[in-house]
Amino acid sequence: MSKKIEIYGDSISGNCYKLQLACAQLEIDYVWHEVDILAGESRTEQFLAMNPNGRVPLLALPDGRFLSESNAILSYLADGHELEGGDRFERANVLRWMFFEQYSHEPYIATSRFIIQYLGRPEDREGDLESRQGGGYMALDVLEQELTDNDFIANDAYSIADIALYAYTHVADEGGFDLGNYPQIRAWLARVEKQARFVPMSDRH
Repeated sequence: MSKKIEIYGDSISGNCYKLQLACAQLEIDYVWHEVDILAGESRTEQFLAMNPNGRVPLLALPDGRFLSESNAILSYLADGHELEGGDRFERANVLRWMFFEQYSHEPYIATSRFIIQYLGRPEDREGDLESRQGGGYMALDVLEQELTDNDFIANDAYSIADIALYAYTHVADEGGFDLGNYPQIRAWLARVEKQARFVPMSDRH
């Protein structure tokens, strides 16, 4: 069995990109397994045996255990590192923003991007896209306000909260969201991209 961790993911998924960026910045070596979710590769019997929820990303540990859910994997990878946060409160604050990303940000911005970029924006999903505009812009408003007086999302220090929120925010336009009226967010995106060992998302389409 490989002594490296293994990651099953889709290269243009923001949730999967979170782990690629985190591993690069934490200098964690890993084996990548590309999973074509549209071809049903995450719904095979073999994959479901590893993750019954049939979703990527999925982390496979050398001891045979598996861990799913992108932000849980981020927390695992950053354990004991400054990217996790400092004291007890700071670590909880990082988690707060990661929960925000999954509950108030991802369902609108990431899902809209999926409909447009993965599904090709079918006519019968236009209503879904329109219904997600309000929630998506509300999430962006929250980020803009937080970043008005802070360089980074949590504790004013770069952390896995920034990685989690950067993943889909920097491609918000691909989901139909205009960042033109969000100068603080745009400046924050640039700061994230200047962090050591930053790697961009794959442009595979």
